[in-house]
Amino acid sequence: MTATTMTPSLYGLTKTNSNKDFSNPDSWGKNQFNNAFPVSLCCYAHTEKVDPVYLELDSSMKVKKDKISVENVFGLPPLSKDLFFAFESAFTPCTTMVVNSLARIDLVTLNTSNMQNKCLRPLEIKLTALPDNTTADVPEEKYGSEIVVRPDSILYLALSISRVFSNTRNELKKHLEPIYTKSGINWREFSEVKPLIKDMVSALDKILMLQMQNQSPFMLQPIWKTEGKTLHLCDNCFDVFVWSDFAFTRLFIDNINEGIEKINRRMRTVVWLTRMLYDFAINGKIDYRQICDSHTYDTRNDKAFAISGTLTNPYMACEELTNPRIPRTAIKNIILGGGEKYLSPERRLDAAILANPELFK
Repeated sequence: MTATTMTPSLYGLTKTNSNKDFSNPDSWGKNQFNNAFPVSLCCYAHTEKVDPVYLELDSSMKVKKDKISVENVFGLPPLSKDLFFAFESAFTPCTTMVVNSLARIDLVTLNTSNMQNKCLRPLEIKLTALPDNTTADVPEEKYGSEIVVRPDSILYLALSISRVFSNTRNELKKHLEPIYTKSGINWREFSEVKPLIKDMVSALDKILMLQMQNQSPFMLQPIWKTEGKTLHLCDNCFDVFVWSDFAFTRLFIDNINEGIEKINRRMRTVVWLTRMLYDFAINGKIDYRQICDSHTYDTRNDKAFAISGTLTNPYMACEELTNPRIPRTAIKNIILGGGEKYLSPERRLDAAILANPELFK
């Protein structure tokens, strides 16, 4: 596949290996490009022998950095004829682990070499701008990206953790039952739940420690870097970070800010996650809609939580964040066949690409 391809497409993605047809303008619409471009970028990074930065949890419950191959992120080599990319799909192996229907996740990878179309990975995707508003005026090494997390992402986090305890549910029960069997607690009142947050965090940490060797890729987070708040793409523009499921928990656990009187979304996420894990421990199924709807604490459920670039930088700071490895000139090798003409300048990366037409000359 080359930049001279006449049909609009994205590198590594075709009509036969994904459920999107990128010759169709509708496949470049809102939210679709933000999921598809990161996958294409990973395929290109693999071709260029650029391994994503892997953020995983260590035994001291700190996020450490390593490298991971794109093959290990997707479960098969990214250009394999057996690999299929199912965007905005449900990870069917978890269907029996939830009450009612299973929510969709940004990407499910499949191995099509057998009749079962074996599911490989469920992946959250966050295409993030660098810097965000909170870090645009600091030195480049302090740049960070905002991450906004949906409630369905917390379900998939709970499922990812639950799967490694599928044969040892009693371990989950042992650590969570002392919290959730306390008598007289009104779980809908945050004033009664707040004193238990520390116990929930402690239980989660003990649970993760038991299966530290079994953490797996969970969130794909490509970055695209601009010059401050402008739409001008930096010469060193793109890179890819991958969060393990266990490391992802630090985004809300480390930044709870327990001193405040009113609940914040990160505290509520701790409640959601521990309640979902306890649900699985007791029933083998997670009634996630009931949990999210009944544990609102007067805070809207439109998102689980958001975390600013000021707070993500300490986890992600490295040479690859300051000097991303894939140059802006590579864009013409990723967006092919005039696909950029299908983009809408309503979202920031789309606008940046359209503001730099010379990239496709």
